[in-house]
Parts: sequence; C-alpha cells; structure tokens
Amino acid sequence: MASHPWHDIAIGNQAPEIVTSIIEIPKGSRAKYELDKASGLLKLDRVLYSSVYYPANYGFIAQSLGEDHDPLDILVLSQIDMQPLCVVRAKVIGVMQMIDNGEADDKIIAVAADDVSINHIDDIDQLPAHFINELRHFFEEYKALENKTVVVEEFQNKLVAFDVIRKSMQDYQKHFSSQHP
Repeated sequence: MASHPWHDIAIGNQAPEIVTSIIEIPKGSRAKYELDKASGLLKLDRVLYSSVYYPANYGFIAQSLGEDHDPLDILVLSQIDMQPLCVVRAKVIGVMQMIDNGEADDKIIAVAADDVSINHIDDIDQLPAHFINELRHFFEEYKALENKTVVVEEFQNKLVAFDVIRKSMQDYQKHFSSQHP
C-alpha cells in the first residue's frame, strides 16, 4: 500500500516547535502544485498568472488540518530550493495571517531545522523587514490577474504560530482519528 504524505508521515514529537513539513512548491517556482488529497500525489493546480515566483519553499504540515479544510500551509526558508514532496524538519518562527477569497488561510513561517545557514533564527522578528514585505507583496499579488482577492492581515510571532499549529493538530485528530488510526 502506498504511503500518503498528509496522513502517513508523523508531524513529529517536537511539534509545534519543530514540525514535519512536506514541500509542494520549490522557492523560485511559478508552478502552483498542490496535494491531491485522495491519492497523496502532487498535481499541477495552475501556472501563476502573474510574473511572480514563490519567495520560499512552500508546502504543508503533516497530520494538520487548517481552517480551509486542507493541511496547514507552511513556508520553509532555506538557502536551497527544495524538491517537491521533500520531507523537511521545519523550525517554526511565526505565522502570516491572511484571508484568501474571504476565508482564513494562515501560513506558518519556518526555517529548515537542518540548514545551518538559517536555523539560528528563532522568531519572525529576526527576519529582515524587506523579506517580510516581499512575502506580503507576493501573497497579495499572486492571484490579482485571476481577479481573486488575498489580504495579508499581519505577521505574528512563534507563540501565535504554535497555537495555530496546536489547533490544526487537534482538528486533524477530530476529523481523521477514525480514518487514520
């Protein structure tokens, strides 16, 4: 039986501080890949309509359930562009709270725990202000030519992110405990 990256990979025993994440989209890509929830494979959702590129490796947290009923999204900062379906230990440093087409769609922000060039960062306030502005700009603009609205509300520290992750873990357990023991 094939393994499913959302359900069959543990979130990790150090969650919510360090979580297991699965990369869907490498930093620098214009391709919007996403998990096919039924098969566990990646599918091409679309090529971004705007000439913008993902500013960080983008994926989801294993065994989590966000408010949008998808796995909780995560941006994993690293000096490398990670391959799709790469499993990465991610050290959580904050959360970007945003509204996508009227629905909450939080993005956890983390650094690759095993990348010595960046794993010294402990909280989002240690990131350069310009990089935070780049994240905000990307997420507010990447759907503009699709006539969809995204509003980045605010960036919060790791303690707020830990609460978001804990809730997503509880929601995952409530929703899937009988299906994926």
